[in-house]
Amino acid sequence: MPTTRSTPLRILAALALAAAFGGFTATALHHVLQQPAQATPPSPAIAPTLAQLPAAVAGQPLPSLAPMLERVTPAVVSVHTRQRVRINNPFANDPIFRRMFPNVPQERIEQSLGSGVIVDAQRGLVLTNHHVIEGADEVSVTLADGRTMSAEFVGSDPDTDVAVMKIPADGLSEIPLADSGALRVGDFVVAVGNPFGIGQTVTSGIVSAVGRSGLRGLGYQNFIQTDASINPGNSGGALVNLDGQLVGINTASFNPRGSMAGNIGLGFAIPANLARNVMSQLVATGEVRRGTLGLDTQAVTPRIADGLALGVERGALVTRVLAGSAAAAAGLRPGDVIIAADGERIDSPADLHNFEGLQPVGSRVTLDIRRDGDALQVATEVREQPRSHAGAQLDERLTGATFAELPERLRQSGARGVLVESVARGSRAARNGLREGDVVVATSAGAFDDLAGFRAGFTQAPAQLILNVVRGNRQGVLPMQ
Repeated sequence: MPTTRSTPLRILAALALAAAFGGFTATALHHVLQQPAQATPPSPAIAPTLAQLPAAVAGQPLPSLAPMLERVTPAVVSVHTRQRVRINNPFANDPIFRRMFPNVPQERIEQSLGSGVIVDAQRGLVLTNHHVIEGADEVSVTLADGRTMSAEFVGSDPDTDVAVMKIPADGLSEIPLADSGALRVGDFVVAVGNPFGIGQTVTSGIVSAVGRSGLRGLGYQNFIQTDASINPGNSGGALVNLDGQLVGINTASFNPRGSMAGNIGLGFAIPANLARNVMSQLVATGEVRRGTLGLDTQAVTPRIADGLALGVERGALVTRVLAGSAAAAAGLRPGDVIIAADGERIDSPADLHNFEGLQPVGSRVTLDIRRDGDALQVATEVREQPRSHAGAQLDERLTGATFAELPERLRQSGARGVLVESVARGSRAARNGLREGDVVVATSAGAFDDLAGFRAGFTQAPAQLILNVVRGNRQGVLPMQ
């Protein structure tokens, strides 16, 4: 944001003064409430000093966020979802039980609340979080002016937690998207949403960090961290700068006692640049294409760091380069250690996987690697990775099964392998004991990281095919006949 504009400067000054006043008042009240009542000796009379906000700053009337918010708040909506959930009653199929208790409900209605942001008034496009509308049978949107209307589902991407809806384009307001890449730590931001379903609420704070990742169970991560209050119900709402431009979509807050305990100044938002990219793909095709370099990696241990003379115990050690991949075309080899990608620090295989998944397909990236003690830079391309594979295309013994990438939230929790997306009833895979929802973590050809690595294990058909499978909390082997 240009520093020459007078309005943001006045707003920043006001926010700083307001923060100082609020902190002083809170500290004083805390001191009074925590001190026991006791007699104190009289002290010399001192004229009381009262903290007051000045009527003007640098000769200008005290500025306000209100004019900016008058433009922003009409484009922030409340999202209401309804989902029919079947009640698992063990007697529901008993005809005698149904005759005796004909009015026992067979399903219940679950409702939830969230927020959304209108980003295209002409087309009625609304951005929100995937987890806000996930599994919903009905979704409705309430505008700031009180109008409520049904929303049409356009598409969603669970791995980035971005979803797009469409509402009738009649008298709507929109929030323009900013370049979130220009955000800096310390920039003032404002969050708008519907926390706890109490109605539209505005909170303010600063950008605490950018490019935040490593949060367990949250999919691909490149979050804006802010201390603006983000509570349950704020999910999908707007994070805007002082010009009223959308810099992020509020998505999560952190509290060791659970999300319903409220905000403690650790909120996270999806950057506008990422949301824009996902939205454009969902609107165009209904799905998101994800990229890959085509290699398997492992963590750098102290022993590996010493053996390779890295000097640092971090990075992603290349263990396999898949034939025909972008990494192979770029000349990467097993034994290379990737320590940065496009200037972004890579500390672990999870960091590299997160970086790959957030790059647009076809984009060129530069990797900083260590090879035989030398520092090198390698340019490569991010190529599209397949979303799923039919088992019959890999090996006849897997006929009837479909394999897909693991949900990214599981990967961020440390899981590896591929998901058995479906198994056709009576198929060869089903007869071999494979079930929908199984996670395959290794085959006769060895362990692998993802779908590309799983597929590479079938370049030459193994004489004996054994799958190492995780099912629920148990792990075992399945011979494929």
